[in-house]
Amino acid sequence: MNRLWAPWRLPYIKAPRAEGCIFCSLPREGRDRELGILYQGRRAYVILNAFPYNSGHLMVVPFRHVAWLSDLDDAEALELFTLLTAATQAVTETYGPEGFNLGMNLGRAAGAGIDDHLHMHIVPRWIGDTNFMPVIGDVKVLPEDLTATYDRLAGPLLAAVERRHAG
Repeated sequence: MNRLWAPWRLPYIKAPRAEGCIFCSLPREGRDRELGILYQGRRAYVILNAFPYNSGHLMVVPFRHVAWLSDLDDAEALELFTLLTAATQAVTETYGPEGFNLGMNLGRAAGAGIDDHLHMHIVPRWIGDTNFMPVIGDVKVLPEDLTATYDRLAGPLLAAVERRHAG
């Protein structure tokens, strides 16, 4: 069996958990840029992953605190997937990835770090985007900081959302 080691994730795993739900509280703070919230819709929002696997790693999150896809109403599910599509378009236009990993870890057994509020990960991928640094050096190399990623994606994401709503 091959193993994929991700030691840069350990600080996130070991970090103390905040009281309440971070996905519920962050959009209400009014500090979108500082917190990495790129877009807030009516039922869902797009946020940078604070511990990205690659530059452009985003999450789409419903505002309502639900754990399972079956808990979403039709309007929430539609907006979640509309924002997923727009975010994927924005990342493609901005970063030109060769592929994506899109996914949800539903439940603790599936690997969800926050298992009581579902969220969809969007991870841009390039051929050869993994290397020896995380395994040997215990470090993940990202070519830009989160503020730069935010600044690069905010405009293209808004444009992609507007195109989705116009069509």
